Amino acid sequence: MTRQYFGTDGIRGTVGQHPITPDFVLRLAHAVGRVLKEKESRPTVLIGKDTRISGYMLESALESGFNSAGVDVVLLGPLPTPGVAYLTRAQRASLGVVISASHNPYADNGIKFFSAQGTKLPDAWELAVEAALEQAPVWAESKHLGKAKRLDDAAGRYIEFCKSTFANDLSLKKLRIVVDAAHGAAYQIAPKVFHELGAEVIAIGCAPDGLNINHEVGATHPQALLQAVKTHRADYGIALDGDADRLQLVDAQGRLFNGDELLYLMVAERLARGEAIPGVAGTLMTNMAVQLALKARGVELVRTKVGDRYVLEALEARGWLLGGEGSGHLLALDKHTTGDGLISALQVLQACVRSGKTLAELLDGVTLFPQTLLNIRLQPGQDWQSNQRLKDETVAVEQALGNTGRVLIRASGTEPLLRIMVEARDAQQAQAAAQRLADTLD
Repeated sequence: MTRQYFGTDGIRGTVGQHPITPDFVLRLAHAVGRVLKEKESRPTVLIGKDTRISGYMLESALESGFNSAGVDVVLLGPLPTPGVAYLTRAQRASLGVVISASHNPYADNGIKFFSAQGTKLPDAWELAVEAALEQAPVWAESKHLGKAKRLDDAAGRYIEFCKSTFANDLSLKKLRIVVDAAHGAAYQIAPKVFHELGAEVIAIGCAPDGLNINHEVGATHPQALLQAVKTHRADYGIALDGDADRLQLVDAQGRLFNGDELLYLMVAERLARGEAIPGVAGTLMTNMAVQLALKARGVELVRTKVGDRYVLEALEARGWLLGGEGSGHLLALDKHTTGDGLISALQVLQACVRSGKTLAELLDGVTLFPQTLLNIRLQPGQDWQSNQRLKDETVAVEQALGNTGRVLIRASGTEPLLRIMVEARDAQQAQAAAQRLADTLD
């Protein structure tokens, strides 16, 4: 059975268009409730959300759907996705639910779920929910209906959890940090975390109005952060996305560090403390320079499909702790069960404070290879995999690059596009090679 509604990270779409409508979301919650009740007589679910105006509507629909199946609900209010994952585990709840479309604009929204352990749920669970959606609802009798209540101190509990992941013998005193929460779920939480650890905090992107989430701020629009760091002469700038599971970081010189560099830094800091790091997980897009730098330190890099879900699966399969994507989704599984922008930022700042070095100094010698990414529109029925010219040119390009670059060709999962990526030490070489491959599809 293939999944009809669930994508790589829950169910997402434009609000008011199927499936992001109140009637479907009510049915979804009812179906999830019935799946939960197969193993538990009185389940409890936590529901958190970001700051989109549609969150009120979808929250009410979820609450009704769960209650109608005899499931109790605890409302958390605006809370980062990793905060919901943490509280689900801490509160011994049956399930965590997040209403968010992450880095998408406000007109989109989505629903994603966490297990009782605070982890993403397996495909088999999602298929069971989709099967339940095809069945007629079975409304619980009045005496068995679920109840709803609010957890008033959800934000405070999560703030304390984030702070607990930072070394007790260190602080952020004497640091001026710009914090950009993308007008999203961490708008109250993120500034407090860094302030309570001693930093002077300048907050931007912390005034949500329901319509401005991710709009020209946050991890997907770092220009606002760069300008604020320059204006306030800050030591660092930290940008999160709408649900705060993604991180971008800027230093005092205005250099923007991506997730690949930050992952390497997290590994290096642990190696400096004598920890054994057998390997880390990246994706097909992880920069080759980082792979070579890790290899030089005896650390293996395993590549997965693009998506933090696949990075997590690779780590769990090998018993490793660290992984991430260039987009800023970073995982430290000894700190949290899922990717967390705030905790990742604290791990990076901890490395700087402990060493007394800047980010640039800690990453000295690790220079990312230039990447050229071309998106080629495919015609209906066009079979790029059988294109012999493309195959021959790919072999020729790979031979020319040798061990100083690589080629990645993959179809988009959401659009009729072929993505051609070439990575090389020289930017002009990468550009020319990518165009050479693209020309075979004319």
